[in-house]
Amino acid sequence: MKKLVAYITTGYPSTSFTVDVASTLAEAGADTLELGVPFSDPVADGPIIEKANLLSLQNGFKIKQLFEISTQISTHIDTMWMGYFNSFYHKGFDLMANEAKKANLSGFIIPDLPFEEAVAYQKIMREKDMTLIDFLAPTDTDNRISMIAQNAQKFIYLVAYTGITGSGQAESLDEIIAKTRAVTTTPIFVGFGVDEHTAKEKVIGVDGVIAGSVFVKVLLDETLSHNEKIRKISTIAKEIKEKINE
Repeated sequence: MKKLVAYITTGYPSTSFTVDVASTLAEAGADTLELGVPFSDPVADGPIIEKANLLSLQNGFKIKQLFEISTQISTHIDTMWMGYFNSFYHKGFDLMANEAKKANLSGFIIPDLPFEEAVAYQKIMREKDMTLIDFLAPTDTDNRISMIAQNAQKFIYLVAYTGITGSGQAESLDEIIAKTRAVTTTPIFVGFGVDEHTAKEKVIGVDGVIAGSVFVKVLLDETLSHNEKIRKISTIAKEIKEKINE
């Protein structure tokens, strides 16, 4: 069965809501949760996730809350922290890894940490039986694809296009998928531009999809009540999971 990785921004609209949404996504069929660490300059994310990041910070989000929330969530769903390297560096990568291990997380996703610089941190993660997810993009050279793919664990995050999340752009991934398959058996998940309308197409040739903006958009919708947001997120997750496995 193909997998669904779902992203939500921690602490928006509240920390208790984050816990509720995580449980909802697990019940709706999400296999892994990317728990977004709010940051003031999320360079790989589009305006939807950027807005949620800023609103969470304005609401007073603190890293301590991330630790507390993660402990509650990880009992329901495989959980990873997705954030920018500044957040991990500022608190201390060792400390973040230790807290993640205590909270029973499976790893980190850090989009602005280049593979060459990530090597030192991979060792820390592997010592704790966690994973630092590697990224591939259609613009990567054959040598780079081989180097990154052979090192990857858990899954490879294949960026569907060059740009930011949520823009809905698309380009053929057939060539990079074939090149990646030739050098590794690690599952490939496609991210960027995935929603209930694009999921069936995005999952062709890969093992799963990563969806974020489609869920965060619901979190930001002030016309919906708490329960309405929960129901809508559940419906979207179920639809995506169903479509990628048709």
